Amino acid sequence: MKTIGIMGGMGPLAAARLFERIVILTKADCDNEHIPMIIDNNTNTPDRTQAILNNGDSPIFELVRSALRLELMGADAIVIACNTAHYFYEEIVKFVKVPVINMVEETAKYIIKNNPALKCAGLLATEGTCKSGIYKSIFEKYGLGLVVPESEEQKHITELIYGVKSGREDINPEDTRKVVSALRNKGAEVIILGCTELPIAFHMFDISDSYVDSLEVLAISAIAYAEKEIRYDKIDKGMK
Repeated sequence: MKTIGIMGGMGPLAAARLFERIVILTKADCDNEHIPMIIDNNTNTPDRTQAILNNGDSPIFELVRSALRLELMGADAIVIACNTAHYFYEEIVKFVKVPVINMVEETAKYIIKNNPALKCAGLLATEGTCKSGIYKSIFEKYGLGLVVPESEEQKHITELIYGVKSGREDINPEDTRKVVSALRNKGAEVIILGCTELPIAFHMFDISDSYVDSLEVLAISAIAYAEKEIRYDKIDKGMK
């Protein structure tokens, strides 16, 4: 059976949730029918947004080290439990021989498959992910439009993301609801949760809106790569 390697630590809760979603979404009648997985919870990886926007410490060395560790431990494919880290995707794949499943590309393919008439999506993500253009370039390749929050709106999403990372529960979800509404007014037909902390926040604060959770998509793609059946009845009910 194929083994999936998870690059984690960005943050740890996101990697844990990805592992959990792969387990829950895999059709299995006993332990032995589940997918073997390895997690490298590399919390030494520098902040990706700071590296992209503010000339912070580069995360490339630690990202590559994680990928190589997973490959050496027997991973047949690697998934990265962080959207923003995909800015460095090409640097990572240079050093490993096994496939690295691209979460951003899988999200675009998921939208086309499940919402073929959809023309425009709204992206909620870190400032680094939004400004880096990693979603925009891939979505353009698939003929999809993309809208992102304005600068002031992005501050609320950044607060939400880093609030989840730090375990805060005193965040006002109304700010996020207003950002979602603004994206809808710009033409977004679906909202992409383009940061692995966002689905955690949406469930935590009961922010109800139809969305495409990039982490859920990555879990589905990992199961498909491992050639296991997917429990479609267990997919997040908010998923469009």
